[in-house]
Amino acid sequence: MMSPMLILFDIDGTLLLSQRAGIKAMRDAGRALYDRSFSSEVEFAGRLDPLIWAELAQRNGLSNSPESHDEFRQAYFEHLSRRFENEPTAELLIGVKPLVEKLAGCDDHVLGLATGNYPETGRLKISTAGMDPDIFIINAWGDEAEHRRDLPRIAMEKYTQKFSKPIDPAQVVIIGDTPYDIDSARFNGCRSLGVATGPSYDRADLIEVGADLVVENLAGTDVIYNWLLKSTPAQTE
Repeated sequence: MMSPMLILFDIDGTLLLSQRAGIKAMRDAGRALYDRSFSSEVEFAGRLDPLIWAELAQRNGLSNSPESHDEFRQAYFEHLSRRFENEPTAELLIGVKPLVEKLAGCDDHVLGLATGNYPETGRLKISTAGMDPDIFIINAWGDEAEHRRDLPRIAMEKYTQKFSKPIDPAQVVIIGDTPYDIDSARFNGCRSLGVATGPSYDRADLIEVGADLVVENLAGTDVIYNWLLKSTPAQTE
């Protein structure tokens, strides 16, 4: 196998944790727009933000029109920005900074994101955590897909548009903390690195869904970097 040319990171639970600031900001937005009884009790981990909104709207008896979605999305961004201004809780997870910097320093690789976040809130989380979001060149965002499985394909199409050449899915690696990330990689013929740093799933969950490599965290920079450069059988570290 050739060295991977496109390495796609999930954000929440993979690059960073924010003490549930996004979930809280969505709740704040709903209560500010609609009612103090607005319920945010839905599943968030690994899901696309527009689909989270659709479920929130259904749960709270609200319209899921494009206008309502746009209104909620803007309010969510404003409330998340306010939360981070008052308390910047977003923090990079262990090993993320050295690994991303090492990968970014290699001309053979392009870094990107495959995330359920809206672009404005995803970038805000990354910058609040102390990393330049522009280091990620090819990004597939939650508002561009109907399903998590669409994200790798969208990223590969953007790669083709930017570099005027297609990319083999075998040269793409998805790095994420949920079974949804691993499933999206397998569905598209990409490799997957499961990292057990998220709040909802552990190593066993990521192994069970067939991640090519599962690690406790991204602290082993050299080991992970070397794995990314070559084909290896499914394993755990």
